Amino acid sequence: MHDPLPFPASWRVALPHTAAAVPVARALVRTALAELEHAADCDTAELLTAELVANAVEHTSGETPIELVVELLPTGCQVEVHDPDPAPPADLTVPSLPEPDPLREGGRGLLLIRALSSSCGHRPTDSGKAVWFRLPAVPAQRRPTA
Repeated sequence: MHDPLPFPASWRVALPHTAAAVPVARALVRTALAELEHAADCDTAELLTAELVANAVEHTSGETPIELVVELLPTGCQVEVHDPDPAPPADLTVPSLPEPDPLREGGRGLLLIRALSSSCGHRPTDSGKAVWFRLPAVPAQRRPTA
């Protein structure tokens, strides 16, 4: 067992602006949450992180790396993905969206983030924007066992 992490603990990692960033981001979140006794749900955190990173890669252009920021708090975690495009993500904070077209391959990522996170949003940064979500802590005794 590791020594407990001080709160808040955070990681900031530059990722390539390619699809290869998605599994790296998932692994970082999984590793970070494994360090905590009262971590957020790891599977949900990985899924939502993958959606944010995939959206940043797909919907922004350029060679500028995207950035993943994971912050662990006593109350859960916050994950942010920074990208160079200042435009807000479509429909992330809209109260009600039409159902996605079941025949389309995409269009569900932001819906998943809104549905599964305790809160989500976006904010401008000096170099573009940050899109984020929060998940509450789940006590160890309530987490599924592997």
